[in-house]
Amino acid sequence: MQSGLISHMVYFTLKDASPEACQHLVGECNKYLTDHPGTLFYAAGTLADYSRPVNDREFHVALNVVFANQQAHDQYQLAPRHEQFIQANRDNWAKVRVFDAVVSTPETR
Repeated sequence: MQSGLISHMVYFTLKDASPEACQHLVGECNKYLTDHPGTLFYAAGTLADYSRPVNDREFHVALNVVFANQQAHDQYQLAPRHEQFIQANRDNWAKVRVFDAVVSTPETR
């Protein structure tokens, strides 16, 4: 098992990328993916309007959850509310990219 904080970042590319559909998915993230045990940070939102050459613009909605440890991350993956989120929303997903990283802060080093 890995030690350290786990940053779980998910980038959704939508089939229907209308502003309403993007806001709907953010609302669904807020409904199903908040307040899981071991969550230290949660945020969900839409693509920022930056067009620098280094900006990846191939997504519409982003999710970032930081967990206290790998156990909290693994429990989240199997949580009924997480599964409900997937079932309720996956039909509009064209592509989902997940990036998990072991991270630290100055306070946790």
